[in-house]
Amino acid sequence: MTPVAAPPVLPLSEISAVFCLLLILLVPFTGTGLALVNTGLGGARSAAHSILAALCVMAVAALVYVIVGYAWQGAPGHPDHALVVAGKAWGWIAAEPFFLRGRRLDLSPSALTILLQMFSVGLAGLIPLSSGADRWRLGAICASTALLAGFTYPLFAHWVWGGGWLAELGVNCGLGRGFIDGGGSSAIQVVGGLTALSITWILGPRRGKFSAEGMPAALPGHNAVLVFLGCTLAWIGWIALNSAGAILFLSAETGRVVLIAVNTTLCAAASTLGAAVVTRIRFGRPDASLSANGWIAGLVASSAAAAFLKPAAAIFVGGVAGILVVTSADFLEFQLAIDDPGGAVSVHAVAGLWGILAVALLADTGPGRQWIAQLAGVATLLGFVLPLTYGLNWLLDRIYRQRVDREGELQGMDLFELGSGAYPEFDIRGDEFLQR
Repeated sequence: MTPVAAPPVLPLSEISAVFCLLLILLVPFTGTGLALVNTGLGGARSAAHSILAALCVMAVAALVYVIVGYAWQGAPGHPDHALVVAGKAWGWIAAEPFFLRGRRLDLSPSALTILLQMFSVGLAGLIPLSSGADRWRLGAICASTALLAGFTYPLFAHWVWGGGWLAELGVNCGLGRGFIDGGGSSAIQVVGGLTALSITWILGPRRGKFSAEGMPAALPGHNAVLVFLGCTLAWIGWIALNSAGAILFLSAETGRVVLIAVNTTLCAAASTLGAAVVTRIRFGRPDASLSANGWIAGLVASSAAAAFLKPAAAIFVGGVAGILVVTSADFLEFQLAIDDPGGAVSVHAVAGLWGILAVALLADTGPGRQWIAQLAGVATLLGFVLPLTYGLNWLLDRIYRQRVDREGELQGMDLFELGSGAYPEFDIRGDEFLQR
């Protein structure tokens, strides 16, 4: 097992590199959007805590990724540790220096990738905040994010984007172009969504969510306006994320950004309407929060294949994502008794998995058994990443309890952990049944 260098990435022209940089600088809008969605879907007494947690997640993720995360992820053409099987090298982890030592931070593809990944790993860290809303301690959030940014995320990202074994399935086994994920349906969305699932299992449901008979109670979010503002900001950032990812990881020409923007928007639009129709049929009227989740789910599903889909196929991908997000949320809550306040597992994990499969089913990726490569990625996420992220967070919970004390839930995370609320001029009441 020795460091092996993968084929280098094609260089970008100066104009293309500057354009890609501008796209990357728009990606933080996605983080702002997700932070607002998470806050709006949570309780009013935890709003300030939610926003501060989002800021801390982005900060911790960026620092840890630069210190150690990039060393494990690397980039194509850079050395990595590989296992040689039947004469073929399969990269499993990068061999880069810590603290970005020796890396030139210019307009080269590898430097642009570092900047994009600093934002992307933060996006993955924001996703579990939704599932842990109203009961996840700030210190535990930071520690969990450090595990995600320092190991789980860069390991899988190396396999997909750093010249690792999933990307090499095309060259080594003739499986299409290898595992394809231009904008992060797998590495960002599903990894974050599976971490969210792990957090919900470890924390348990909010007090008062389930009755003694196991029936769930409705605990609606406190601010739908924040949710819909977050959806709009996320849309802007997502177009940039999908476009920059396609340029850097799929060698897409800059002119394809128009197609990517169209497909990203169509996916979100179709998913929103799909969720609205399903909730209208199921509940007799459209549900605002689930429809908003449908918008985000459409963006998630678009990420892997936005550079390859035809517009009609993008509408289909989004429509299916909207149906999946509602049915999945119902199944998790009513059948598995999983309390996911913001629907992160359904929105990011389920819709992300669908986006990965859509690459093989609907995208024009050229000849080859692309569907096998995509299935290999799905199997790796469910069979390896989920146990890994659950195990790391379980160990963390044994060392540093992640769930807030009962008093904190009754008082609200804002007052208990921060000493002040997000709305100091208002007497925030509600959820009185939690105090019984």
